[in-house]
Amino acid sequence: MRTETDKKNITIALMVAMFLAAVEGTVVTTAISTIAKDLNGFENISFVFSAYLLMSAISTPIYGKLADLYGRKNMISIGIGIFLVGSTLCGFSQNMTMLIVFRALQGLGAGAIFTLTYTIVGDVFTLEERPKIQGSLGTMWGVASLVGPFVGGTFIDLLSWHWIFFINLPFGILSIFLIQRNLKENFEKKKQIIDYAGIVTLSAAMLVFFNIFLSAEVMNFSKLFIGISVAGTIFLLVVFYRIEKKAAEPIIPPDILTRTSNLVNIISFLVSAVMIGVDVYIPIYIQNVLGLSATVSGFALVSMSVSWLIASVILGKMIITRGGKIVTILSTAILLIGILLMTTMEIDTSYFLVIAYVAIAGFGFGGAMTTLTILIQEAVGYRKRGAATATNSLLKTLGQTIGICIFGSVFNLEIIQYFNQIGKWGVNPNDLYGSAAQTGAISGEQIVHSLNNSVNSLFLIITVIVGVALGLALLLPRMKGALKTESDDDKTDNIKRELL
Repeated sequence: MRTETDKKNITIALMVAMFLAAVEGTVVTTAISTIAKDLNGFENISFVFSAYLLMSAISTPIYGKLADLYGRKNMISIGIGIFLVGSTLCGFSQNMTMLIVFRALQGLGAGAIFTLTYTIVGDVFTLEERPKIQGSLGTMWGVASLVGPFVGGTFIDLLSWHWIFFINLPFGILSIFLIQRNLKENFEKKKQIIDYAGIVTLSAAMLVFFNIFLSAEVMNFSKLFIGISVAGTIFLLVVFYRIEKKAAEPIIPPDILTRTSNLVNIISFLVSAVMIGVDVYIPIYIQNVLGLSATVSGFALVSMSVSWLIASVILGKMIITRGGKIVTILSTAILLIGILLMTTMEIDTSYFLVIAYVAIAGFGFGGAMTTLTILIQEAVGYRKRGAATATNSLLKTLGQTIGICIFGSVFNLEIIQYFNQIGKWGVNPNDLYGSAAQTGAISGEQIVHSLNNSVNSLFLIITVIVGVALGLALLLPRMKGALKTESDDDKTDNIKRELL
């Protein structure tokens, strides 16, 4: 029997772990422009994020199964340890290739944090306690969004970008210490049925699919190579589907893929792709086009975080009175307005206008993400809710991974095209602040205009993506269903509520 003190300490440990993973994303987005300058790696900015996100996506379902075999406490501690090793190596990176590889290692550890924190909550806390604890974990994303950009910008301005990775060490060590000391498991090792074939096949499919975008960067859009990658991905997904239909404990049960959940998952995928685009390229615009500091660019993302939290509260309550479909449509429409405004940004746009645009988009993000999470959980029965939520989380991560790859390709191509149009042939995006600028081949003004042109083109594409998401939101059905909850003593209650 766990005491209240034990539960309090476990909560603190999980909140520290979640903050560790959440703050990393906001800090790096603020610092990426400075890092790319220092390592001459503008062309590979997207891979710094996609490597992290991809490995996190692949490892998420695997950690859940390993935790059943070896215990939650041990697996989350190992995951945090891997994350800290990756962070330390990122801090010592001397070129973009090293940084990308070590970010992948970081992501491998982050998968445990994203998965097992909520699993531990389910193990330790009663049904009545879980909403409050999960809400506390959720606030860590908001706190990280507020603190991360400021800390990242300050470290860059006062120290160096290397410290944004080293700062993870004390938080991670504290989290491991608290988890090991306070989480007591009566864990009985027993033989588990693990869907190894599904894990391997799904991981292979994601890797092959990711390779489509990698080939676009490295192999000059080789149609043959991309075609083979697409065919390979489709084949592996078909194999994965057949495996899951026969598996005793499938990673993704096929019967959770209903019309409603499929629509919600696709919208989540698209909105997540848009979110990573805003997170990465707004700081680049503010620092490299407007010429402001990393700290100042961080405050722009803070505005998005504040409006996100406000929307989560206001629009979250509207789900009960207006229904999830209406709230999803409203949130996506607000997001569309914010992105459309971003397409008007120029080299002389007021910084305060940019903050306003980002805040509007943040309100849309907050409402959409909160509502979509609730809808995906309510679209299936109680016993399948965990699998449905995990699938939705996986698609969000893939949306960010694929999105940043596409946006990176567009960004680089637009830079090259701009210089070609003004008669500056052979300019490499990696060399904007390197030899090309130092030798006078291109001017600082031309660099600013090329980056502004690329950001504008990018947000036009993002506008189309949000438009598609809004169209899909209009297709969400109105329906009613029952939420079946189960208490710890296995007594069940049926709660009737309007779902959509």
